[in-house]
Amino acid sequence: MNHMNNDQIRQNVRNRYKKIALQEVNSGGCCSVSSGGRGTPKEVSAKLGYSDEELSSVPEGANLGLGCGNPLAITELKPGEVVLDLGSGAGFDCFLAAQQVGETGRVIGVDMTPEMISKARNNAVKNGYTNTEFRLGEIEHLPVADRTVDVIISNCVINLSPDKPQVFKEAYRVLKPGGRLVISDVVATAELPSEIKNNMDVLYSSCVSGAASIRELESLLQQSGFIQITIEPKDESKEFIKDWVPGANIEDYIASAVIKAMKP
Repeated sequence: MNHMNNDQIRQNVRNRYKKIALQEVNSGGCCSVSSGGRGTPKEVSAKLGYSDEELSSVPEGANLGLGCGNPLAITELKPGEVVLDLGSGAGFDCFLAAQQVGETGRVIGVDMTPEMISKARNNAVKNGYTNTEFRLGEIEHLPVADRTVDVIISNCVINLSPDKPQVFKEAYRVLKPGGRLVISDVVATAELPSEIKNNMDVLYSSCVSGAASIRELESLLQQSGFIQITIEPKDESKEFIKDWVPGANIEDYIASAVIKAMKP
């Protein structure tokens, strides 16, 4: 994939999430290309594994019904930790993480869509979240210093990147020794047909065309220096994935997975 295509992918994804942030389109579920009929953000997130308590504890407008899992349910955050959220959107997972790390901890959200950053910052100010901050940037070029982060989380975002090796190199760079990566993302469970893989305008921004296989992800993480790598696909995720692109049977080719790794 050449640089022009990479930039085109980023622009398509950015434009898609700009519209979601401005509520010009409904998200309809993670990265869904459907414009409606998939439930409210709260209903969608409940299907992804968020509890009623979590859903009611975040600022209004922070939950846009995006994602393919609940990384906070498996991260086991501790008070005082520094957390980085890759592709933080309107701040949903950041605000949940902020509650867990407490006043002595810190949560940094990075997103490449200015409208999402603005929405998240407004949410933080209006609701008194003093231990969160949101930075505009690409996950391939993180605006974060070396060895400053304890935990990296992400929810169905890395698949959108056209340069995944660079994403994992950057993740490794900013983590402290002993730091951990705990993300929810989609993985390819079967070879994607060419009509899906090459449909950049629609299916890339819906978290389908950019999905890598488990073997590819393991290799990329190892090459970046990570150890203790585990990737666990969730078969039950096919129930909500089928709604992302109705009628396309994408659940035959991708599944949500829990991806964990550690920096030695």
